[in-house]
Amino acid sequence: MDLRQYVRDIPDFPKPGILFRDITPLLRDPAGWHEVIQRLVAVCDRWQPDLIVGIESRGFIVGTALATQLGKGFVPVRKPGKLPGEVIGIDYTLEYGSDRLEIHADALADHPKVLLVDDLLATGGTASASAELVTKAGGELVGCGFVIELADLAGRAKLPEGVPVESLIIYG
Repeated sequence: MDLRQYVRDIPDFPKPGILFRDITPLLRDPAGWHEVIQRLVAVCDRWQPDLIVGIESRGFIVGTALATQLGKGFVPVRKPGKLPGEVIGIDYTLEYGSDRLEIHADALADHPKVLLVDDLLATGGTASASAELVTKAGGELVGCGFVIELADLAGRAKLPEGVPVESLIIYG
């Protein structure tokens, strides 16, 4: 199945000059979405994670569906101030400023093998920070999975060396 048929291109969003790759048509189509999850299940068969960690916000959609299919737990990586209780955080730099991500302090305390997922790998700043946060919180990062990768933005190069990366759709 060609998953690209379910991705809508929206020019000049969120600002002029940006071509936004919209996965909402993919989410709406049961056969297309099922295919995405089955392909990610195959990735998990190779890497054998104990937990799925998803990056806010569309990574929650990908991650919870995958975790449910696998019978695994799900852990969210969130923007600051969104998680109750004790958190571990990481500040990181983006091309247009800085940001912060947080995870519950005890979420990865038993050192699980983790698959980090999100809908999109672009410049790699958020994914790289999330990967670092997983390690900082005690998890063993066994791989990163994305529905879409914008290869021209070279985000893959920012991810930890030696950690496998799987993207289902790559735009180059």
